[in-house]
Amino acid sequence: MPTIAITPCRQMSDYVESVKRAGATPLELALTDVPGDVVGRVDGIVFTGGGDLDAALYGAAAHAANTPAEPGRDEFEIALVRAAVAAGTPIFAICRGMQVLNVALGGDLVQDIPTEVNGAAHHDVREPRYAIAHEVWATQGSTFATLMKDELVDGESVQVNSRHHQAVRHPGKDLVVVATAPDGVIEAIEGPGKFCLGVQWHPENFWRTGEFRPLFEGFVEACRR
Repeated sequence: MPTIAITPCRQMSDYVESVKRAGATPLELALTDVPGDVVGRVDGIVFTGGGDLDAALYGAAAHAANTPAEPGRDEFEIALVRAAVAAGTPIFAICRGMQVLNVALGGDLVQDIPTEVNGAAHHDVREPRYAIAHEVWATQGSTFATLMKDELVDGESVQVNSRHHQAVRHPGKDLVVVATAPDGVIEAIEGPGKFCLGVQWHPENFWRTGEFRPLFEGFVEACRR
């Protein structure tokens, strides 16, 4: 059974349950772990949600709406992304995790969707955690679309929850956009290797009903290989 590392966050239980139900053993990390050691002892890594990245990491001044993550988290997770990419370790990056993936590979972020995206949808629906906020449009032929084929309406769209005010602006090196919201906000990216997927919503919140279980199962299958 594959061992899947999960980066530290305040809402760990849904990630743990999602990994278990996809057929893997979860391993909760700490910010004191050494990224190089982590990739040497796990089969894949889930990067979790949380606060905003330091804008200086992608060469920007912080927006007034920026709410930093826990001290040390940015540095740990960016180093972990780079170690995982270098080692070919599968990555599933969720919400903040997708933003970390992007910044670690040289991309930048929209710092505040409501003030920077004209005609933006409501991307920050906090409760209930599985509340549907908007749809996303998938790119045909992508890993995301292939895994979600049975859930996509007309083969192209799916309803998602949403709890974020930042998003990918320009994708980092070797990352491609594979889903967007109707307002143009980037909702999923993919990278090279066995499995490298970032999504901007929270699929882990649906572990009871299974709408996004194919993403976790596809990730775990890649880790198994």
